[in-house]
Parts: sequence; C-alpha cells; structure tokens
Amino acid sequence: MVGAHVCRRRPREAAGALGADCVQIFLSDPQSWRKPPARADASELRDSALPVYVHAPYLINVCSPRNNVRYGSRKILEQTCAAAADVGAAAVIVHAGHAEDGIAEGVGRWPRTLEMLESSVPVFIENTAGGTNAVARRFDALARLWEAVSAADTDVEVGFCFDTCHAHAAGEELSDAVERVLAIVGRIDLLHANDSRDPPGTGADRHANLGKGEIGADALRAMILAAQAPVVVETPGGVDKMRADVEFVRAAVGAPRRRSDHRVT
Repeated sequence: MVGAHVCRRRPREAAGALGADCVQIFLSDPQSWRKPPARADASELRDSALPVYVHAPYLINVCSPRNNVRYGSRKILEQTCAAAADVGAAAVIVHAGHAEDGIAEGVGRWPRTLEMLESSVPVFIENTAGGTNAVARRFDALARLWEAVSAADTDVEVGFCFDTCHAHAAGEELSDAVERVLAIVGRIDLLHANDSRDPPGTGADRHANLGKGEIGADALRAMILAAQAPVVVETPGGVDKMRADVEFVRAAVGAPRRRSDHRVT
C-alpha cells in the first residue's frame, strides 16, 4: 500500500484525488492536549475499504520525568487510540519521546505506559529526528527501547514506524539503515517516506518532496524497497506534488501507476 498524510476533514476524497491506497490523518490538533472530537463520518470511515492510519499528537511524551507531562501524554494517547478505533483505524503512530533525566530512565517509562494502555488498535512507535535523550533517535537507543517494550506485560499490539527523514536527521548511515532497524525490531509495520530539507545529523525534522531534498532519490528508493512495508508520504505541497511522491514510491517498488480518482466508493 502507498498513501499520504492528508487533511483530517475529508480523507476519502483526498485519497481519491491522490490515487492513494491508504491515508494517514490527525484526529485532533497535533499541538493540543484536547480529546479528539467525535467524527460525523466515523461509521463511513469504519466501513470503508480505505485503510486509515492515525498519527497521535506531537505533544505526547510518555518518557518525561515530569508527572504532568507523562500522565497527560498517557491520557491523550489512550483517548487517541479510542478515537482511532471508532473510525476503524489500522494503527496509531506515536513518537517515542525523550527524557530530560536520561535515555535509560525514558526507556523505563514505556513498559508502564503500555501496561496501563487499553487499545484495540495497534500502536506503532516511531523513530524521532532529534531531541536530547531521545529514546528512538539513534539506533542504539532504539535497541534498548525495543527490548523494554517487547518485555512489557500488555495486550496492546506494538509495532514500529520508520521515518526516513528522521533517520537522516539523526545522523544514521542510510545505506544500511533499514537492515539495521530490522535487526532490532524484526519488522517495519509502516514506512514514512520523506526527503529532508537539511543536511544529515542536524536533528531538524523538515520534510521535502521525494528526490528533491538532501537524502537523494537513490537512497530513498533503496530504503523504500528494503522496508517491505506499507508506505505513507508526509511531504509538503499541493495535490500535484503529493501525487508525484506517491508515484515515486510506487515506481521504487515496481508497482503499477494508479489513475487519480476523485470519486468516493
């Protein structure tokens, strides 16, 4: 599947315009702690054949040593998972977070989060671009995190979302990045295919259209092919640029080009 992050208001129409197989949306303001509101089209999305991925708010940081941040993060994550289940989402994607008091301490707070969390929707933890003591920025930290979450006593299905721009921003060598990640997590459940506006290692999370940024088209194609996972592009621009990025991914994996279709089925 190849899709894109689209506006949360009319995701099915956006998928048709882009010729996308799936979409990713926010269910609430990504910079807000507010509970996601009920959607009038929840039953339509739930009954639709279009897979919908939900990205959790950016403010979530379950690794924080500050009680108000950590407890608030757990609360909005559970609320987001409940809202995602209401629309029949394929998964909820959440950033791994960071801890002011150290990576080991931050990693240690993830199992408790998963043990408290109730969700019928899988939760995919995503690698991050920057941040001091980020628990999934560098791959050595990711290995510690994955060991911890794998041992958590939870009924929640946990997966991994790999972001190409974030790995580039973290300063990881991209030529074998996917292979090293797979050695840690076992499987990539979703790939965020994004180019970067900035040089490697800057920690800057500024996406560029595929093949138009600092990562380069060949490196992106190689990662897309190696991941063997559903792909969502989170790239800037209007419909034409996003559609071009969707087709870039399809070409990378040898998938046939799809005609854009504005109809909703």
